[in-house]
Amino acid sequence: MSKHSEKAPLPLPESFNLPLTGVESHAHLDGKHFADDLEVVLERARKTGVARIGQIFMSSALWEENKSRFLPHDEFFFLLGIHPTEAELLTDEEYEKLRHILKTESRMKAVGEIGLDYYWKDCPRETQRTAFVRLLHLAGELDLPVAIHSRDATEDTIAILTAEGFKDHPLVWHCFGGDAALAERILELGWHISIPGPVTFPANQALRDALRQIPADRLMIETDCPYLAPMPYRGKRNEPAYLAFTIQAMAEARGEDPADLWTACGVTALKLFRLPQLAHCAI
Repeated sequence: MSKHSEKAPLPLPESFNLPLTGVESHAHLDGKHFADDLEVVLERARKTGVARIGQIFMSSALWEENKSRFLPHDEFFFLLGIHPTEAELLTDEEYEKLRHILKTESRMKAVGEIGLDYYWKDCPRETQRTAFVRLLHLAGELDLPVAIHSRDATEDTIAILTAEGFKDHPLVWHCFGGDAALAERILELGWHISIPGPVTFPANQALRDALRQIPADRLMIETDCPYLAPMPYRGKRNEPAYLAFTIQAMAEARGEDPADLWTACGVTALKLFRLPQLAHCAI
């Protein structure tokens, strides 16, 4: 082969022939990364077997600004919260706006993502903790599941959740990147774990080891798009269709059939988020 030959094209996610039973539990499709081709992205997701998509909105303003793009698509369900690095946005006025939206929009299925992020220094930790507690109270008041963001803040996150009575509350630890010991702690507290694309990265053996001990009825899958694209698309814009590559790595680590695990993770997400079955989907 000539050194000038073109590289082989990357595999297409739809080539795995997964059933229409997958649930993308955590996506950010409302930003600039998808401003020009959202419809194409959604069609590619459907062809890949993604039946439902959990779209995250990180403020009441972002919901109001973007909801018209998403409401016509029945595959979407919604989560609404304040990212911990923007915790200062949670004014009393914003809290009441979030409360109204979560209470009145039937497709709002969880409070999230919320939590703590000590990696970035943009927002004081005390401000983050105060906002986190307030939003947990909102989830408790409205009896909604919670999607947790925790980066470099595991101990404080777990301490606040347990102090606020969230043991055994419907909760998913979003974008899990920990080891088997952390997975065991999360499971013992009655919570769920969602696996992102980095499980495909060669260096993440500890994550693949942790994955093997998570029961299927506590296991979900996500992109956190547009970030964290799996191999072989690492470094490119992530999108829901690329869950196909993540599930292959997950199934290989667990010694399971990818299609079976794909469906099992989908069923788990349906139950956690209390989603109705769609007529055109297999779950």
